[in-house]
Order: sequence, then C-alpha cells, then structure tokens
Amino acid sequence: MLNTTRKSGNRTAAVKIDARKYGRLLARTLPVAIDSPEEHRHMLAEVDKLFEKDLSPEEAKLFDLMVALIEDYEDKHFQLNAATPLTILQEIMENRGLTPRDLWDVVGSKSRVSEILSGHRNISKSQAKKLAEYFKVSVDLFI
Repeated sequence: MLNTTRKSGNRTAAVKIDARKYGRLLARTLPVAIDSPEEHRHMLAEVDKLFEKDLSPEEAKLFDLMVALIEDYEDKHFQLNAATPLTILQEIMENRGLTPRDLWDVVGSKSRVSEILSGHRNISKSQAKKLAEYFKVSVDLFI
C-alpha cells in the first residue's frame, strides 16, 4: 500500500492506494507527457472514461495525474488568454478531432452551430454552459 494525500477544501486527508491496482491502471492507460494532438485526444478520452465514475483511490490518483498532464500540455499549446470564445471553441474542436456535426445536439441545431463557427452569431450564455459541460471546461472560456 502506498500512502498519499488528497486535498479536500482546507483539509488534507491520507488515502491509501494499492500499488498493484494503480500499476495495472497505469499499464492500461499509459499516461505520458503529452507531445501531440493525438496524445492529447487519447488522454482526454481516458479522463472522460473516469469522469462519470465513482472512483476508487487508485482511479482518483490516476485521474489527477492525467488531468495534470493535460493541463501542462494545454498551458504550453493553447494561448487562451488572448483568444475569443470562437477561437477557443475552434481550437478545442480541432484538438479533439470534432466536426460541426458533433455540436449540433449540444448547441441546438445545425444552423446555430454554422452561425457560431462562421462568426455571424456569438455564443449565448446558455450555449456556453452547454459547451462547457460537453467539453468539461470552465464556462468562462465561451463567454
């Protein structure tokens, strides 16, 4: 057993993880420093698999590791501070290999997606919330 700590609010609690279980998870997911959009998409897909689950301590530790790797890659490759909601949306779509069709149900319709991606319509607050939920990012990116 490995002892590790997990922060929860202002408290830090000791959590024991099983090294064998954690090792099997690492072997299955192969988390590495992300160097390409393909590796980025792979890591996002692995995080998505864990996102909806009630995580074991080992899965939670792996989730934290993968999120840190994703954040590191995105900090180096995405210049979001100077970006507009539209360019952020386009960049996320490109990096995840998505097409406008993938957003039809999220945004509401084919025509709305087309209007947004062409720059003829701004992303509404309700659409921003839906996009943030879909991409598992902060709603502030789309406002």
